[in-house]
Amino acid sequence: MTSLAASLHLKSLNTNLDFIRKTHFAPPRNLPLRRAGAGNRIVASLIEPDGGRLVELLVKESDKKAKIKEAVNLPKIRISKIDIQWVHVLSEGWASPLRGFMRESEFLQTLHFNSLRLQDGSIVNMSVPIVLAIDDEQKNRVGSSAAVALVDDRDELVATLNNIEIYAHNKEERIARTWGTTAPGLPYVEEAIRGAGNWLIGGDLEVLSRIKYNDGLDHFRLTPAELRNEFIRRNADAVFVFQLRNPVHNGHALLMTDTRRRLLEMGYQNPILLLHPLGGYTKVDDVPLNWRMKQHEKVLEDGVLDPETTVVSIFPSPMHYAGPTEVQWHAKARINAGANFYIVGRDPAGMGHPTENRDLYDADHGKKVLSMAPGLERLNILPFKVAAYDKTVSKMAFFDPARAQDFIFISGTKMRTLAKNRENPPDGFMCPGGWKVLVDYYNSLAPENDPKPQQVPVSAS
Repeated sequence: MTSLAASLHLKSLNTNLDFIRKTHFAPPRNLPLRRAGAGNRIVASLIEPDGGRLVELLVKESDKKAKIKEAVNLPKIRISKIDIQWVHVLSEGWASPLRGFMRESEFLQTLHFNSLRLQDGSIVNMSVPIVLAIDDEQKNRVGSSAAVALVDDRDELVATLNNIEIYAHNKEERIARTWGTTAPGLPYVEEAIRGAGNWLIGGDLEVLSRIKYNDGLDHFRLTPAELRNEFIRRNADAVFVFQLRNPVHNGHALLMTDTRRRLLEMGYQNPILLLHPLGGYTKVDDVPLNWRMKQHEKVLEDGVLDPETTVVSIFPSPMHYAGPTEVQWHAKARINAGANFYIVGRDPAGMGHPTENRDLYDADHGKKVLSMAPGLERLNILPFKVAAYDKTVSKMAFFDPARAQDFIFISGTKMRTLAKNRENPPDGFMCPGGWKVLVDYYNSLAPENDPKPQQVPVSAS
């Protein structure tokens, strides 16, 4: 980071202090307490899901044969891998109270209000459209049918969509309102929207079986209900979430352990961390999920995070890179898993502008939006403190502007460059086991006998 960039960053931090004091960033303890039986321990009720209950859309085992028989005569819609990820999200209740792919009224509320109004007049957050696109040929094939069968690329039945509604897919409006730009090169847009059909089909979803990927990671894919049970089993009286799509370095770990310290100081007795990497679609230059999970396991094995107070699970949602709009979805989904604290940093869910040399979103808007977003009032927002590498103690520490010259800011880009070049970061930046996994990943991409690239120095602030 240059001196100018560090100065601007510090100015941004100072500017936000007054704003943070006026929001629900530093909340009082507010969970309802109840007495447990044995040992008379104090435990807390988990936050209720949006709408009051989890909406799970899996067909009962006793009904499967009948559902399969019914589906034989339905029009078939072949769905993509990303569509299946959304089926996964919907089926387990991450998007509660949604009961399937959005009908037009839900789609419009999401685009224009970032929320849904329920029948009782209450509002829940919903910032990202969860929709299924079809083309003209598929629409004609559906005809007047009230239901369709959704099949995978092997024509195997995944789910049925009932009481359907078909409406126009205005891609330009969807893209503009979700991303704030229609510039070419937005990863999710190019992957899932621009070439999609001109119609959307919504309805009530019934999913035949739990979605499995058979990639050796399914045991990490805990449903919201399973996570809630795990938090209760661990006697959690607060659940705080750290979402990420990158490897964990010691700065991240410092933020997570410091958050637990802060919650203990607030009076909580057993705050539990949900380390919740995103497991759906990510852009091509992100580290793949299987390598990230190996790295996260090493972080726990090396004692950087405490396994007794940490639950590691995979969040099945695809990634939009839609900044302040998308971070609301990330937060809302974790309410349904029982979390009542959400850690948010600079530029959450952001990316570089696809056609200009700048960030697509203001780095501070994500946390500001979360503090004001409709339907997220029950969620307590915990902003990142800024962590950097402190040269005086050779470890990650919270940035002290009074001695800015002692700190190095190692960005994700620099971290990836070091790993690609098979160089070691400064001691104390990442646990050795975790760093080795990252280097092994980039080595797996390099052709055999590929010479070591030229070294790229890590600059100080």
